[in-house]
Amino acid sequence: MSMLDIKRERRIPEWKRRVVEELVDLFKKYPVVGIADLTGMPTKQLQLIRKKFRKQIVFKVAKKNLILRAVEEAGLDKSLFEKYITGSTMLLFTNMNPFKMARMIESEKVPTPAKPGQVADKEIVIPEGDTGIQPGPMLSVFGKLKIPYEIRKGTVYVRKDTVVAKPGDVISPDLASLLQQLGITPFEIGVKIAAVYDGGVMIPREDLLVDLEEFKAQVMEASMEALGLAAEIVFAAVPEAIEAAIAKAAMAVAAVAGETGFLTPDVAEYVVGRAIAEELAVIAALGDKAKELGIEEIPQAPAAAPAAEEAKAEEEKKEEEEEEEKEVDIGEGLGGLFGF
Repeated sequence: MSMLDIKRERRIPEWKRRVVEELVDLFKKYPVVGIADLTGMPTKQLQLIRKKFRKQIVFKVAKKNLILRAVEEAGLDKSLFEKYITGSTMLLFTNMNPFKMARMIESEKVPTPAKPGQVADKEIVIPEGDTGIQPGPMLSVFGKLKIPYEIRKGTVYVRKDTVVAKPGDVISPDLASLLQQLGITPFEIGVKIAAVYDGGVMIPREDLLVDLEEFKAQVMEASMEALGLAAEIVFAAVPEAIEAAIAKAAMAVAAVAGETGFLTPDVAEYVVGRAIAEELAVIAALGDKAKELGIEEIPQAPAAAPAAEEAKAEEEKKEEEEEEEKEVDIGEGLGGLFGF
């Protein structure tokens, strides 16, 4: 260490050394570190948040140069932190999942009144109804803001819901004053997570606060596509894929049988139904010419007589018994072959 470095070390106040040492210990102890911007954050609200999550998160506020010094001494990549650490920064040390922690902290917001010069982040609406404001100087404000009103029972009544600001609009002094009188608090304030450091990776805000419903839909879509691919290649490790592959194969067999007119007990109903549907389609396409050609619509087959049904059931039962006998014969043959 050079003499210049020694002199610089000596000039560092003791309280700063303690802050850096404490931060170094925390960086080494916790794998997840949130970086929050405290600009405009009321002290009271910050204290409430710290109290609520003190068992899960360690909150530390420090100056930029002390934080970056601690990052270096803890052996972390300083370049990852520099972009997100501003003049008013709070670090959140935790063992929690970084996404869960960010959403949890961001959800702790309180409504605040509008101030002149603020930029609206969403639509601000003056609702229909009695404002409780007596006629006077404020009427000119309603006029400037193009809010339809009338006087009812000595007070100003807004005739319909009116949008007075859209996202990106700057709040004027007149609008801020009116919103305050109406008790409308269109803004929210809370701890704003800029990024979260997680085991060597810095996750920016836009990747932390994802739309859960949209993410869920994407996961479900990916799952369905994966199942479709597994069924296509008949991936045996996925039972659902085997079931889907069998069902798909059965449909393909039925389709081929329908195309060729090949009848089997399993596809007979499908083949006959397809043939009837095709004939009906041809008759419908011919229209009046069908009658001229002597083509009539196929009548529906009459319901089978009870005796015929019983005969059919008896025939099916006999076939099942013959199949069972064949299975027994095959099983005995295999038993003799393999010795069981």
